[in-house]
Amino acid sequence: MIKNTAFLAGFGLILVISACSDKYLPLSKKYGPVSQDGRPNYAELASWAAHPAKWDPSDSVPKPLRSEKSDQQVDVFYIHPTTHTAKETSGQLNGDLNDAYLNAKTDYSAMLYQASVFNASARVFAPRYRQGHIQQFYAIDTVRSRQAFELAYSDVRTAFQYYLDHENNSRPIIIAGHSQGALMASLLLKEFFDGKPLQSKLVAAYVIGWPVRADQFTTIPVCTTPTQTGCYCSWRTYKEGYEPPYRKNETGISIGVTNPLSWTTDNTFVSRKQNQGSVLYKYNKIYKNTTDAQIDGGYLFTKKPHFPGSFLYRTSNYHAGDINLYYMNVRENVRVRVSSYWKP
Repeated sequence: MIKNTAFLAGFGLILVISACSDKYLPLSKKYGPVSQDGRPNYAELASWAAHPAKWDPSDSVPKPLRSEKSDQQVDVFYIHPTTHTAKETSGQLNGDLNDAYLNAKTDYSAMLYQASVFNASARVFAPRYRQGHIQQFYAIDTVRSRQAFELAYSDVRTAFQYYLDHENNSRPIIIAGHSQGALMASLLLKEFFDGKPLQSKLVAAYVIGWPVRADQFTTIPVCTTPTQTGCYCSWRTYKEGYEPPYRKNETGISIGVTNPLSWTTDNTFVSRKQNQGSVLYKYNKIYKNTTDAQIDGGYLFTKKPHFPGSFLYRTSNYHAGDINLYYMNVRENVRVRVSSYWKP
């Protein structure tokens, strides 16, 4: 199913910019088992990290936005990034669905800080799946790593098919994912949408934190305008002047990139004044004008972000903040594309 692991190195890390402490330990105490046989059963709500039939952290709304009106006329099928990162579990190829700590970490990092960006415009569906451990992105044994990600995708595929059969009811769909979740999202797009009847239901795809080749899909183009539908947006964020070490693996390959401030694909610099707000350490605080954006050679670059305490932020790899740094712009763009989809 996953034919090429050349792009895997370097894209698995997800310690969402908001949270990486042991706050998940007390939260994990309220989690029960998900599966009796180790496999997900998507007829059960426990196998979903986010689902409209239950409250979950993806339903959260930052306090300054709680007066806004929501209009969930479409669905988002969101696939979370790698949260299976603990050193003590590095021998596990795939995550355990019954790992209460892992589920709490997924819900109160990715669901809260990423999936929630869609909830003003879409019902959120997000499956739990047997994600590959972060070490599988760097594994020397590529056969085993491929097996790990193929198992992960088999769960995601099963969840999506269940969603189509039992939940969709012909509603328009947004496909979204970050990092490992974006890898899974790209596979879903290829299998279920690209040149298929279901493509007519695709509002847009947000395939973030993962390289998507410009020619990866036959009939799904990269988004080049803010209102375009049936297309995909993708970007990977780094500090201006940084040279990603895996760039050499992409020599001669055209990567589709959309600027999350302008929603175009040209290399025009867009000032941080166009950044409507980031959601960072404090979920209920929106920091405006934090980050600019400019596309260059398959990547998105920005000057060092501006937010309280940012002088302590030393990394040049902003992968963990791909969505958080542009949270409000993404939220608004989802609204715009949904509106555009409904226009005759």
